[in-house]
Amino acid sequence: MADKEGTGCQMSTKAVVGAPAAGGGVVVEVREKKGTLRAAIPTMPFPLAVICLFLNTFIPGLGTFLSAFAVLCGARSELVAQRGVCCVFLLNVAAALIQILTAVVMVGWIMSIFWGMDMVILASEYGCRDQALAQDV
Repeated sequence: MADKEGTGCQMSTKAVVGAPAAGGGVVVEVREKKGTLRAAIPTMPFPLAVICLFLNTFIPGLGTFLSAFAVLCGARSELVAQRGVCCVFLLNVAAALIQILTAVVMVGWIMSIFWGMDMVILASEYGCRDQALAQDV
């Protein structure tokens, strides 16, 4: 994967599934299958995702609760097209409640931190795609 002229974004190379690779092997495409709650994590602007990670680190579930309202304000999610904005909002509120209620036994706190990290990863990938599209134009 190559860095495109100092943008900091890594562009992935495209390959045809089942086509012979340069080393004589076969290229296989791997896709991560996400659960319903995990697919409901919204793609937000990067600064908001960092704020949600910070909040989730110190007050479990608060950043996830804030991200639920980001869905109502137009943040994208993989499930919005399938289930609708209200359902995705409620799924994020449910995830926040799970994090808050299980924070007492540390499970919710750890889940909350991972949720915040996923938000930042999604935001950075989305930002890289925007930069790549702007450079292609």
